[in-house]
Amino acid sequence: MFGANQETAFAMTECTQSSFEFEAHFSRPVVARFDGGAITSDAGALLLRQVEQRTGILRQLAACFTDHRRAGWIEHRVPELVRQRVYGLALGYEDLNDHDQLQRDPLLALLSGKRDLAGATRHRKQDRGKPGAGKSTLNRLELSGEQVVAGERYKKIVMHEEAIDSLFVDLFIQAQERRPERIVLDLDATDDPLHGHQEGRFFHGYYGHYCYLPLYIFAGEQLLCARLRPSNMDASAGARDEVQRIVAALRRVWPGVEIILRADAGFCREELMQWCEANGVDYVFGLARNRRLVKRIGRELQQAKRQHAATGQAARVFQQFFYRTRNSWSRRRRVIAKAEHLDKGANPRFVVTSLSAARMAAQALYADFYCARGDMENRIKEQQLALFADRTSTAFLRSNQLRLYLSSMAYCLLQALRRIGLRGTAMAQAQCGTIRLQLLKIGARITLTARKIWISMASGCPSAGIFEEVFRNLERVPLRR
Repeated sequence: MFGANQETAFAMTECTQSSFEFEAHFSRPVVARFDGGAITSDAGALLLRQVEQRTGILRQLAACFTDHRRAGWIEHRVPELVRQRVYGLALGYEDLNDHDQLQRDPLLALLSGKRDLAGATRHRKQDRGKPGAGKSTLNRLELSGEQVVAGERYKKIVMHEEAIDSLFVDLFIQAQERRPERIVLDLDATDDPLHGHQEGRFFHGYYGHYCYLPLYIFAGEQLLCARLRPSNMDASAGARDEVQRIVAALRRVWPGVEIILRADAGFCREELMQWCEANGVDYVFGLARNRRLVKRIGRELQQAKRQHAATGQAARVFQQFFYRTRNSWSRRRRVIAKAEHLDKGANPRFVVTSLSAARMAAQALYADFYCARGDMENRIKEQQLALFADRTSTAFLRSNQLRLYLSSMAYCLLQALRRIGLRGTAMAQAQCGTIRLQLLKIGARITLTARKIWISMASGCPSAGIFEEVFRNLERVPLRR
């Protein structure tokens, strides 16, 4: 029975339609085939290669792995595997299964750093013509344990989490053209929905489904931390340790630099605020409202209500005072209140801060500074929607953390393209999905000769002009050795 099924499957494969006859165009038939040869749909990714050569993001990431495989048997080195996986994510290929076809693409082989772009020198005959790694090899990269156990045959490439965590901070430091006057670290947690029985899977009552609860820390658009966590914990769990690590690294390079933490009420915890106060780090955190706080701004709420009744528009009155909880806080702290009245009624909001009134007035602190943290949510959406940070479908928390790292590095690569290459162009503020669609997804024919690699891009590409602008911008940046 097994043999019969094999023969049937083979016959179906052989009978796959190779020509597609569409409706005629006037008198001429329209016939399509997958027979174009070395043609890629991702020629714009050459710009990402330019970014990598000027930042070394993926080269530094590859150094965070130890390869325990026998050197003489290796066809795909760790730097090549890392580049293939991260470039694949940046180009929209979220699944390892995609790489069974992508391994034939000479453009992706070029991006990955393969010398043999045609795959003509592969060891096994059935692999010739496939310069890249397939899904099985990439899967071993992701599923290797913390240590290689005796007798392990396949999973021998060990990720070092601490090294990758440090790399995010190093990349931020390397990206600064001059010493920053102030660094604002935005913290946030989000849900990563799960649809299987992954390790660390729990039901989260707020989100209403089984999920992970990753912690992100950004400085502007640049990512400094992506920590995958089970969802059976507080949003702020582990935040102090991550902040302590990041702040220490930043101050080793820039002693005394002003650092401010900014986050919603999920991070307003005594442990984190007390650490900030003891280590010269300021904070602005959302503060969950309660009856005592609302009562404290009763007069301002009435004033906002009268203004709303008179104008029919949203009315806001700001107030500040010192406040201390009855049990959880160790000291009095400055609180900014927004007494707001909308069509639907009163909407009081509060933040707590270590910043004095002399450094930042109440309304500016809330309306201009605190509310600006909303841009961080756009960065998280870029990762989850465009770069598949939520593709955490392996069975183990460790391998899912690696997937989050790879997605995060794809974001860092695209963010570097936006920061360096797109500066001053019409796409300077474009999100990752738009950059991919308009700038990276360019069809091209690839011709390999003894002396040159020709990438003949589509003549009708509407992004040709901006492609040239980006190339010129990148050309002015020196290579990173």
